[in-house]
Amino acid sequence: MNIGFIGIGIMGLPMVRHLKKSGHDITIYNRTIEKILPLQSEFKLAYSIEELVKDKAVVFTIVGYPSEVEAVLLEAFKYAKPKTIFIDMTTSSPVLAKRLASIGSEHHFAVLDAPVTGGDIGAKNGTLSMMVGGDEAIYLSVKPLLETMTSRITYMGLAGSGQYAKLANQICIASNLMGVAEAITFAKDHGLDPNAMLQVIGAGSAASWQAINNGPKMISGDYQPGFYIKHFLKDLTLAFDSMVTPLPNLTQAKKVYAWLAVSYQDSGTQTIIEYYLQQAI
Repeated sequence: MNIGFIGIGIMGLPMVRHLKKSGHDITIYNRTIEKILPLQSEFKLAYSIEELVKDKAVVFTIVGYPSEVEAVLLEAFKYAKPKTIFIDMTTSSPVLAKRLASIGSEHHFAVLDAPVTGGDIGAKNGTLSMMVGGDEAIYLSVKPLLETMTSRITYMGLAGSGQYAKLANQICIASNLMGVAEAITFAKDHGLDPNAMLQVIGAGSAASWQAINNGPKMISGDYQPGFYIKHFLKDLTLAFDSMVTPLPNLTQAKKVYAWLAVSYQDSGTQTIIEYYLQQAI
């Protein structure tokens, strides 16, 4: 199968490498072309969206913001052949996902919203969890491709449903990150070894992916991004804007990450510990 992949970043690069192992003909494109030039011995490169999509059966996208999703797909729709399947793995707006699916249908394309969770570690290990919205028959036809990059795929419903599911996931992550950061802060305030405290958390009912993976980074001050604060704030804002029932944890997390984004937007989400460290000064 002839496949195009747009967005070769922290998540996109390991994902497309897993996809390549499936034996398909893959071409990659990045809006900042310089970032993919070192990959020309590994992949076919396209130097424009038109070049990438014009002969592809399936096109994957994973970019940063809803505005970028919209710009990339609307441009791609100009050049793609009928029956092309677009699979957007960006965490984006559910309303936009519905609109793009509708526009795509008018042009005889299929569009799935298929955001993922699991961070850079999951992308590298092929253990991401994916949630899919869109036509179920189209989803089933491309499921083998999706399985090369993920360990769990859940079909959520019609267009936009994958995005709503991802935003619910981000709400849970936000509360978890705050809980881990507050537990570490509380332990330190009372003279406990925070690393020993994490061992307690990891062995009991408070155990979580965030505690295991980001807890040690909070303690050591390792703020290298597995997932950017600026992108997480985008996700929380999308969730907040879609909120029906008031959600106090989401509301507070959005405020905290907006505060962090002023100075740490290109750092990882574990940088939330700085909010507590600086409040203590």
